[in-house]
Amino acid sequence: MKLRSQTVTQGADRAPHRSLFNACGFTAEEIARPLIGILYSFSEIVPGHIHLDKLAEAAKAGVYMAGSTPILMPMIGVCDGIVMGHGGMRYSLASRELIADSVETMAAAHCLDGLVLIPNCDKIIPGMIMGAARLDIPSVLVSGGPMLAGRKDGKAINLNTNFEAVGAFKGGLIDETELERLEAASCPGCGSCAGMYTANSMNCLAEAIGIALPGNGTIPAVYAARTQLAKRAGRKVTELLERGITPRAIINEKSIRNALAADMALGCSTNSVLHLLAIANEAHVPLNLEAINEVSGRVPNLCHLAPAGSHHMQDLHEAGGLPAVMNQLLKAGHLDASAMTATGKTVGENVKDAVNGDTSVIRPMNNPYSAAGGIAVLWGNIAKDGCVVKQSAVAPEMMKHSGPARVFDGEEQAIEAIFGGKITSGDVVLIRYEGPSGGPGMREMLGPTSALAGMKLDTSVALITDGRFSGASRGASIGHVSPEAAEGGEIGLVQEGDVIEIDIPAHKINVQAADEELQKRAREQVLPAPRVTSGWLARYSSQVSSASTGAVMRFNGLRGRV
Repeated sequence: MKLRSQTVTQGADRAPHRSLFNACGFTAEEIARPLIGILYSFSEIVPGHIHLDKLAEAAKAGVYMAGSTPILMPMIGVCDGIVMGHGGMRYSLASRELIADSVETMAAAHCLDGLVLIPNCDKIIPGMIMGAARLDIPSVLVSGGPMLAGRKDGKAINLNTNFEAVGAFKGGLIDETELERLEAASCPGCGSCAGMYTANSMNCLAEAIGIALPGNGTIPAVYAARTQLAKRAGRKVTELLERGITPRAIINEKSIRNALAADMALGCSTNSVLHLLAIANEAHVPLNLEAINEVSGRVPNLCHLAPAGSHHMQDLHEAGGLPAVMNQLLKAGHLDASAMTATGKTVGENVKDAVNGDTSVIRPMNNPYSAAGGIAVLWGNIAKDGCVVKQSAVAPEMMKHSGPARVFDGEEQAIEAIFGGKITSGDVVLIRYEGPSGGPGMREMLGPTSALAGMKLDTSVALITDGRFSGASRGASIGHVSPEAAEGGEIGLVQEGDVIEIDIPAHKINVQAADEELQKRAREQVLPAPRVTSGWLARYSSQVSSASTGAVMRFNGLRGRV
């Protein structure tokens, strides 16, 4: 078997290169084996990542057990919770591209033979998968796993409970003592936040795509099974290398559609749309927003995990995890059983014996929460290229809504108005100039959505933005409006008091204004100056594509980029 690493380890010409391996402590026997990079995003500021050094060591042991040589390489990672609600959030989505580029750089520059990818939070997971798909060398992802839910007064709580408590406190519904009690109890330890938020959505979808092993999405961070999974992932890479199974043999049209089906059944974060589009782009797989609605139209929603319901990731795990969900989808004809996975087996082989151990957590196909999937794409005269809503987390009375637009050119203005009591039942809060380019970075709007929920307005007020939403958001939260305002999109033409009509079942969103009036406003519109004019965010702002294509970087002429 010819190894990529032999480019830097074999022959007399590579004596200087081997001397540098020697300086790192590698023996001649280790240098002669396949070199497997273990890329892990450990840090001491992200609860989802604070234990990844232990999982990296477990993966390292697995690589050694399989007869290859592991090499630890740290990656960056942003904590979306800590950067929420201020300028730091501009770096979150944008960091996905840095991570993909870093994976490519470290693996390609050092001629690695394979990769174990160890992320755990929102943008790090898709970023690493994008890098692996771009390189197309044998790779297995193993995440850090979900956090256990907190407990207070006998009830399960989570980070989002705390965000919504801020709104309740501002609205005078709870006092400071209660807020402090929730703060102390909501996040009990390491792991990705306990609901079906973006991190856990993407860890489940990595499993559904097949780049991660069964159990990746749901085994809690603190369970021994998580460490064992990391060891198996480390061992598996060498097998994939020997068999020539690379990411693009796994990530293809079949597996992307399988992941979409799992997405709809689970009720994943709307961010999953952005990330699946971006992953598909790197794997050279055609995917568009129309495909989202096609799959959503035929795959029912089977799970209501937080924020849509009271269940958490540990409940899903105990019910059988993603294999139990996928087994039901397989039997109903919603999956392609032939799709290859990182186990070296097909999806059908992986999930055929899985059992649903709790039908209150994973509903059977004949009793879904809804016949349609968890996500819907809407189109209309303010979203000509589409926008996205997590319809499984929308109250029934808000599936159709019409109300006056309350227009804000940025998240901070909207939060101030909500906390100031200026938003009332029936309103449609519209936040613009927060898109990929205009934000820049397409900030998450968990602050406004949590404020509305905490003040008991989430069942009577809709929120629309060209930014995006945390997976923890619930209510009629409609994001990713494209084209974005900063690119001349029609969302930038809406004026205070315009009536906006939302019809989620019909996939429609429109402002009640004649085409002639919108054209007149467009001629008179003056776009604001860029918010960021220096640093790499300025570069990102000038090169990022629309949310409708995954908010990926635009480099004309480079294959795999928009």
